Amino acid sequence: MSQAEQIQSKTANEVRNLAANFTDKLDSGEALTGTPSVSISPSGVTASSIAVSTGSLTILGETVAAGNAVTCSVSGGSAGTRYTLTIQAGTDATPAQTLEVICLLDVT
Repeated sequence: MSQAEQIQSKTANEVRNLAANFTDKLDSGEALTGTPSVSISPSGVTASSIAVSTGSLTILGETVAAGNAVTCSVSGGSAGTRYTLTIQAGTDATPAQTLEVICLLDVT
């Protein structure tokens, strides 16, 4: 598992976009595919619009190619709580892999 280099934060009332970089986990020429999933612990935050990136993104100051990241929107949560988001995505490798990245989200 990869730990996010940066802890994301939002207020309980905000809806924020979040992106997770899978580049370091992918083999050369491999890309994410399919429908990713996000598990959140403890409960209270909701992830929606979960998708593999379709264009290049800048995540933590690094340019990430299309198909190498998962994006989602997060909402809700209780102030003063740190949430762990476990993001899983399949790849187009043969045989396919299932990769996982963990991000932290502080709700203030």
